[in-house]
Amino acid sequence: MRDANTQPLDPVTFEVLKNSFITAVDQMSEQMLRTCYSFVIYNRDFSNGLHDADGNSVAQGNQDIAVHVGTLHFTCKDVIRVFGGEMMPGDVYAINDPYAGGTHFSDVRLVRPIFDDDTLVGFSQSNGHWSDLGGSVPGSFDVSARDMFREAVRITPVRLFRQGEFCHDVAGMIAANTRDPASIIGDIHSQASATQVAEREVLRLIGKYGRDAVLQGMEEVQDYVERAVRQRISALPDGTWETVDYIDRDPGQGEGMIPIHIKMTIKGDRILYDFAGSHPTISSIYNSAPGATFSAVVAGMKTFFPDLPLNSGFYRVIDIDAPDNTVVSAEWPVAVTGFLMPFEKIMNAIFEMWSEIMPDRAIACAFNLEYLLAGGTDLRTPEKPMFMFYEWLPGGWGGRNGKDGSDVTTACFGTGLMSQPNEGNERVNPTRTSEFQILRDSAGPGKWRGGCGVQKTSVLLESENAVMSYICDRERAVVWGVEGGLPSMPHGLSIRREGETEAKWLGSVFSDYPVSTGDEFARPTAGGGGFGDPLDRDPARVLEDVIDDYVSIERAARDYGVAIREVDAELCEFEIDADATEAMRAEIRAERVGWARMDPEAVAKLYRDGEIDALDAVRRYAVILDWESGALLPKTTEQFRESYEKRTVVNWT
Repeated sequence: MRDANTQPLDPVTFEVLKNSFITAVDQMSEQMLRTCYSFVIYNRDFSNGLHDADGNSVAQGNQDIAVHVGTLHFTCKDVIRVFGGEMMPGDVYAINDPYAGGTHFSDVRLVRPIFDDDTLVGFSQSNGHWSDLGGSVPGSFDVSARDMFREAVRITPVRLFRQGEFCHDVAGMIAANTRDPASIIGDIHSQASATQVAEREVLRLIGKYGRDAVLQGMEEVQDYVERAVRQRISALPDGTWETVDYIDRDPGQGEGMIPIHIKMTIKGDRILYDFAGSHPTISSIYNSAPGATFSAVVAGMKTFFPDLPLNSGFYRVIDIDAPDNTVVSAEWPVAVTGFLMPFEKIMNAIFEMWSEIMPDRAIACAFNLEYLLAGGTDLRTPEKPMFMFYEWLPGGWGGRNGKDGSDVTTACFGTGLMSQPNEGNERVNPTRTSEFQILRDSAGPGKWRGGCGVQKTSVLLESENAVMSYICDRERAVVWGVEGGLPSMPHGLSIRREGETEAKWLGSVFSDYPVSTGDEFARPTAGGGGFGDPLDRDPARVLEDVIDDYVSIERAARDYGVAIREVDAELCEFEIDADATEAMRAEIRAERVGWARMDPEAVAKLYRDGEIDALDAVRRYAVILDWESGALLPKTTEQFRESYEKRTVVNWT
């Protein structure tokens, strides 16, 4: 805290330092991209940060992924708690502890104290996702884990470099508990070098402007963001908004979705997010510790303030009240590796509430991030026999007020992530991609449709003792539309065994599933939810979507009530039947409320008899089934229909 008599920095120096702090973090990212060992980190599953001497965030980078914002200062402060008073220049510390404000065990942070002479002036921090941290399954995502002891190695603050000297014993012990120790050691050095880049830049700034000015700049940039956020919130009306979103299920219990309830209150220049009514922790990894929940709140809210830098000044205006032992407030030793599932529900719920406050930026629900992990023996490369395949796919964001949703975009969980190149994955893993394309009819219909998802199919090549895990959600809590818009589609993975003709639907949640050479696995990602009544969409836009192969002729009729005739598919020539469209839209308007309230058992029978498909079930009838057997999920359907009524049906009537 600077002295009350200290004069503020002049505007030019302030602006130079503000942007220099951000640039220093961006330079850390460039260093990691050029030196990392892991394919996962190379595809930007990392973030970096610069902190003041108290551990508060001064700057994050322009492409840091959303999930890490709001957590780096917690882990920096925990390192200070353990090692404060004994830190030396050249020290670097590691931590991955979700219960100390981190995200999940795979996100390992390296923290370097920055000294000017003998004075501690700040910290640089590099956070990278290591593709394996031990535990019961390759990739460290075991959905059946009830506690952390089956998940991964928990790293409480530990020194990895002592005054510049690498602590081989400590790093070796950590790496030896993983399935890819060589990459772990390489990534440690990569992340440590990234923290050194920020140290070098801070010391350069001190050499140019002086220590006092740089320290004052670190404080003033936080104050600047705090003032800006408070001013904008103060200009909004006081009030309370609330909503609920769901995780698909608790695998250890019967069917029924897991509610995350959020009430947001604006009062003056502060905001309270109250999670009362959220479900207790569940018997799976789909729980979030408090640090990750805080991050989800920050990431969701920051989406509506895109022009402001992000640092601890942003956090000062936010209060969070989460009851103990819920899916958003898990404590040691509850399993939390799959925290991204509640994380994205929190983000989308916050999108929905802020859309009411800022309707010009309103947006429907985005698709859910999914992780496919497989590991085993790679028979192609005897010198590196163990492979660790870890992949995510892009999908669709929700339709917006006046615009369609973004197609084939990385998840809101981590917009800085890259879409992994097939060639890179095929080089480092025994897999071959046979299909990767935009998925027709995946976008939630609306006046402004959601963005499209993708379909990817791959084949496992020469391997032994391989197992697969799939970490996903919204197979049942299907991506929803708003303002009368329709849902997208269920997530899930199917597998066709070598020599078989039929694929088996495995759904969105499984771990340690044995796979063999020649097995083919396919998975779609959902599109975004629709915004506004799809019957209000300009038929010419529907026609363009059919021409672009985003929407089929059949779904153009069933979802949008637009009758389109194929003239010449080879030449992409189609035309609208205006009279049939008018009649079809009138029929849908007259019938659709009744469809949405039709007896669920009757809908389930229609599905089992092949008269309707999964898109009809969720979009027209608001019914959730076991998509493999067609059995009705009554409690889940009741919850889904409540959401559908509130977000969709009420806007029709």
